[in-house]
Amino acid sequence: MSALKLVPWGQVIESTPQILQGARKLMNRGEQQQAQQPPAAVRHEGTSEQLAGLQRQVAQLQEEQRASAVLIRSLAEQNAQVVRTVDALRARSRWLTGACSLLGVVTIALLVWVLSR
Repeated sequence: MSALKLVPWGQVIESTPQILQGARKLMNRGEQQQAQQPPAAVRHEGTSEQLAGLQRQVAQLQEEQRASAVLIRSLAEQNAQVVRTVDALRARSRWLTGACSLLGVVTIALLVWVLSR
């Protein structure tokens, strides 16, 4: 239970909608592109139109790449935060294990001392 208290849930919850929104946008764009028909065979008459279409596709891909980078950066930051929290929990767990062991030894020693009197 104490492990859950250490996780900055406020920040995780605040970031979740942005991450989900970014992921949905990426998924929707990918589905839209798959639904589009591939460009027609290159013809000399529509070359400028095809070039403009390709330029739009390149711009869209660049925007998607930027959105992916933002999403990945956000996920990496959250992952790093979780790792730091887990490391802190591990250290506290070791300390608690040592303290409980020491307390057990002291309790047994006191019990032996009381029974020997």
